[in-house]
Amino acid sequence: MRLDLLLGSRVEQTIRNGSPSRRREILHQVTDLFIAGSSQCSDDQVAIFDHIIARLAIDIEISARALLAARLAPISNAPPNVIRALALDDVIDVAGPVLSQSERLDESTLVEAASTKSQEHLLAIARRSSLGEVVTDVLVERGEHHVLRSTAENRGARFSEQGFGQLVSRAEGDDELAASVGSRSDIPPRLFLILLEKASESVRIKLEAAHPHPSEVGAAIAEITSRIRAQTLDASPDYAAARTNVEALHRSALLGERELAWFAREDCFEETTNSLALMSKLPVEFIEGALLQGRSETIMILGRALDFTWATVKAIMSMNSRMRSPQDLDQLRASFERLKPTTAQKVMRFYRARKGTPPEVGHA
Repeated sequence: MRLDLLLGSRVEQTIRNGSPSRRREILHQVTDLFIAGSSQCSDDQVAIFDHIIARLAIDIEISARALLAARLAPISNAPPNVIRALALDDVIDVAGPVLSQSERLDESTLVEAASTKSQEHLLAIARRSSLGEVVTDVLVERGEHHVLRSTAENRGARFSEQGFGQLVSRAEGDDELAASVGSRSDIPPRLFLILLEKASESVRIKLEAAHPHPSEVGAAIAEITSRIRAQTLDASPDYAAARTNVEALHRSALLGERELAWFAREDCFEETTNSLALMSKLPVEFIEGALLQGRSETIMILGRALDFTWATVKAIMSMNSRMRSPQDLDQLRASFERLKPTTAQKVMRFYRARKGTPPEVGHA
């Protein structure tokens, strides 16, 4: 079929009086003709195709519209009015390929679809190779979890300050979204710090590893983590009481290995944590992390450096069964006894320096 026949009687008669099957046949032929010559079509010729395809596509069934959308979506100069109609179709099988791929869609049509259509439509838009700020503003405002995450992970998406602020707000309590938003290199520093302060510890660890400026992020994460943890401990009645009691024993020179071992055997976690922190001159959150995460090597090093007996170290480790895996206590004891006190003291000094606790002159 030649272009000069598009306005001929056969096509016009099919548009007016043809059966649905005949309309589909002619639509398929016209679409074939356009796709074959699209790279050489002038704007006027594209306009002719646009007019004819739009008329042939009226009231055709979903499968035919979906096929038309899939064929035209990758064409950079596809008929614009047809593309717009397909993009705004309520059926995602029709609209999806165009919303996610078509370069012919203007920003106003994307905004209209994002503002009025389903979450599936929004997800298709979020997957486009590039997105402007006015579009992402709508996606962030209306989108549910999968839309938000897809938009945040789209490196071709640009966000306004308002859009980023909305993303940060909606990421609270959503670790996946928080990690996606925080890993973007274009997030404003002020909003990044707000995100970090609200994020879980696991997200902060991910962001420290993934961010393009790990040293700066690491410093920010360390500061925020320390502040959040300190606030949490201060607000805990158990920790507050334990710290008060243990500090009183320490000031009176009554806190030693025997008292620490008793706390551990009695499963007094808060007292054990605070006691070991005071005796090792390390932050409480560092000691707590070692106990909760089952870092048996850390506890052995501290015990050896502080000249504890194996019985005391064993009592501390026994507060968390994870410390007995994968090695049993006999193997841990052998490792403990092989560890030289001087080596353990050097490592403990390293712990202090890394955690910002300066070693005292003349002491381990």
